[in-house]
Amino acid sequence: MTHNPGQGAASASPRVLFYSHDTFGLGHLRRSRALASAITGADERISAIILTGSPVAGRFTFPRHVDHIRLPGVTKNPDGSYASETLGLDIDETTDLRAGLIKSAAMHFKPDILIVDKEPTGFRGELIPALDWLRSQSQARIVLGLRDVLDEPEVLATEWARKGAVEAAEKYYDEAWVYGLRSIYDPTAGLDLSPSFRSRMKYTGYLHREELNEGIVPHENYILITPGGGGDGESMVNLVLSAYEQDPTLQPNAKLVYGPFLSGEKRAEFETRVAALNGRVESIGFESRIENLIAGAKGIVSMGGYNTFCEVLSFDKPAVIVPRTKPRLEQYIRAHRAEELGLVRVLDEYRDGLTVTAMIDAIRSLPSQNKPSHAFVPGLLDGLDFVSSRSLELLGLRQDAQGVA
Repeated sequence: MTHNPGQGAASASPRVLFYSHDTFGLGHLRRSRALASAITGADERISAIILTGSPVAGRFTFPRHVDHIRLPGVTKNPDGSYASETLGLDIDETTDLRAGLIKSAAMHFKPDILIVDKEPTGFRGELIPALDWLRSQSQARIVLGLRDVLDEPEVLATEWARKGAVEAAEKYYDEAWVYGLRSIYDPTAGLDLSPSFRSRMKYTGYLHREELNEGIVPHENYILITPGGGGDGESMVNLVLSAYEQDPTLQPNAKLVYGPFLSGEKRAEFETRVAALNGRVESIGFESRIENLIAGAKGIVSMGGYNTFCEVLSFDKPAVIVPRTKPRLEQYIRAHRAEELGLVRVLDEYRDGLTVTAMIDAIRSLPSQNKPSHAFVPGLLDGLDFVSSRSLELLGLRQDAQGVA
């Protein structure tokens, strides 16, 4: 079911609702926050709310006209099942509670646009009641936002079939925005989507990031080590620390941001090793203003999640990507496509071997490595401009409303 742009849009107080399921990590919340900031910044009349399950949502600042609602958290067990993070509820009760809160937010906020991050049905189908209500009781435009890479085509097809995601995408969504470029990767390759739905897919380009107004940009000679949220970054951090331990002449020095999800036991072990390096590596637990650390760095070593990749491109930093390969190949696929285009260097466990010697060489070479801008890719960072412009169209606002004071 589709609607015409501008039909029924509220002109006095346009509203955009974001859904970000966030069972683990920071990626979905940080992407939604960047989108909400860009859209509300395009016209001061627009308000946005982000629905998020992220346990660290309260540690981020949100721009003016953007707020968030924290959904009860869930955590993934080692066997792949889910459990309530803090409440004494089973997972079905937690999902029902989240679904009710999502639907209630939609009913009371009455969004003109709903932007759903990645999961067409939400976590365990929790978004369906809200989608049904919006379709029957409102004129809201419903948009599916997809990152540039989701997973291997065959794996993704199986996952979406199990979740009924293809049917939901066809039934509920007016448009799909892919936060990347078709020339780099099609995240829906392998999905049995109709020609009608594919005609509603729009490739936006990657989401540009900027230095923050608050905080400072360090003016030191350092590289930044970031495993994103940190929950699956132990091996990369260990490899970097081993490189500095094995080669006492290794330069530049490093700033290491663990991320909020690195286990306390493992972090304590790393802290002991950092202290023994006598200032050559400085550690930081969590930094909500990581954009400023990236802006000041001579280069980046990271796992290559979507948001970090956007920041590498935006701040034009030489980067070494050490992609994870489990539980999905998203980072691995993104990193290798970027390397093929000359945007980054990949340290591939299958091709290069994740050895200390390889990491020493990568760090030593990083400051002289080509910056991403050396490889010209048209439209590479146009994502936020596209999203802002398209949102104004869907809201029925004049294009010259951008920058209204």
